[in-house]
Amino acid sequence: SPWGFAQLPNHDYLITDRAGKLYLVDQKQNKTVISGTPAVMAKGQGGLLDITLHPAYAQNGWVYISYSKFRTEAGQTETTTAIVRGKIKNNQWVESQEIFEAKPYTKTFHHFGSRLAFDKKGYLFFSVGERGMEKVFPQALDNDNGKIHRIKDDGSIPADNPFAKSANPTVYSYGQRNPQGLTLNPTTGAIWETEHGPRGGDEINIIKKGVNYGWPIVTYGIDYDGTTISKENEKPGIEKPIYYWLPSIAPSGMTFVTSDKYPDWKGHLLVGSLKFQYLELLKLKGNEVIGRQKIATDIGRVRNVTQGPDGYIYMGV
Repeated sequence: SPWGFAQLPNHDYLITDRAGKLYLVDQKQNKTVISGTPAVMAKGQGGLLDITLHPAYAQNGWVYISYSKFRTEAGQTETTTAIVRGKIKNNQWVESQEIFEAKPYTKTFHHFGSRLAFDKKGYLFFSVGERGMEKVFPQALDNDNGKIHRIKDDGSIPADNPFAKSANPTVYSYGQRNPQGLTLNPTTGAIWETEHGPRGGDEINIIKKGVNYGWPIVTYGIDYDGTTISKENEKPGIEKPIYYWLPSIAPSGMTFVTSDKYPDWKGHLLVGSLKFQYLELLKLKGNEVIGRQKIATDIGRVRNVTQGPDGYIYMGV
């Protein structure tokens, strides 16, 4: 179950498997396990999740991984989302440093979120799901769940984070459900997010500092048993999505196309669908979605999509 991947400068790939292994795959498709990565809770939606390279990877070698961390308290397993950075030498994960651990831990095994993206200033943005506890976490600022976070590359806190002086200083935006897509808009420098709604109401959001994105106060979806979560899909003080899907497609990874190898797609957005197992092209006019097109169908659950440094589009299914 490949979850995240990152293309190295030599065009080899690092690929995370949700079961807990990190692979190095060379251009001849030889696969090598990188030993020494953190132990993960590979249960439910948890496991070894996203991976990204430091913007200056060629100079410093830092690799960033998110995963479902676990502990045992009073005989019960509790889990959370954590992020480590490390380096790879001789096919080993070394110099490992934990730079984030979401609090509090929960007894649930889903909605870890966990996509990673660097912005143009070198800050690391990442998502943490609300762990299936929508009435507790996403609207409260005393926890890390149901949020988008921003940190410096070493885990320290940017002084201009909106809640930098609070008990949860990494929080950048809140009111998120389970964001599994996060990418940099190379034109504007903004961070874009895809977010799993409930039954209906998957969203695309542009992440803004200190903003409330509404879950579960407002939603375009209903609960899985058909009951109403909220009668409102917009409200003053809550940021509306720039686009939402009805029915849900279960969006995950996303990427902007900038490569000349795909002239008809250039400047537009690709999003993977877990539910319907296809890659979707979203035609954009500025920040507005003006059209949709299925690019690859019936290929499996498209967990991630990215444009590699070689200019080609890669999908993880």
